[in-house]
Amino acid sequence: MERIASFSVDHTKLLPGMYLSRRDGGVTTWDIRMKKPNAGDYLTTGSAHALEHLLATYLRNSAQKDHVVYVGPMGCRTGFYLLTQGLGPAEALELARAGLRLAARHEGPVPGASEPECGNYRDMDLPLARAEAAAMLAVLEDWTPEKMHYAE
Repeated sequence: MERIASFSVDHTKLLPGMYLSRRDGGVTTWDIRMKKPNAGDYLTTGSAHALEHLLATYLRNSAQKDHVVYVGPMGCRTGFYLLTQGLGPAEALELARAGLRLAARHEGPVPGASEPECGNYRDMDLPLARAEAAAMLAVLEDWTPEKMHYAE
């Protein structure tokens, strides 16, 4: 079998930030890397799950909603993938920042966190999701499209 593209990224050189992961036809995958891989600090399932609900809700209700294909956590719990159509690096970066800003200050119930709406609605940690969003927002505040490439 062929090695998939995401396994070709050198995770020993990967730091928190936002990167262009791949382009498949008209869909672009952005790597929102929140944690340094294999460093022992990972998103908890509760924080990642709550943040998934927040980001999915905010991004799919944003002015760019027609460009959002998918947003979801990485299985390794070091970040999220954002899949878009028709957005360049600067636009995708601003979209991620906007979603993280809203998530970092979210008050009230987590959207979709009920038994009829979610398959594991009890596994949500909103305070930690807010903290993780704020920490990632601090990384991305000075991030630029020129930085959105994996280290060689």
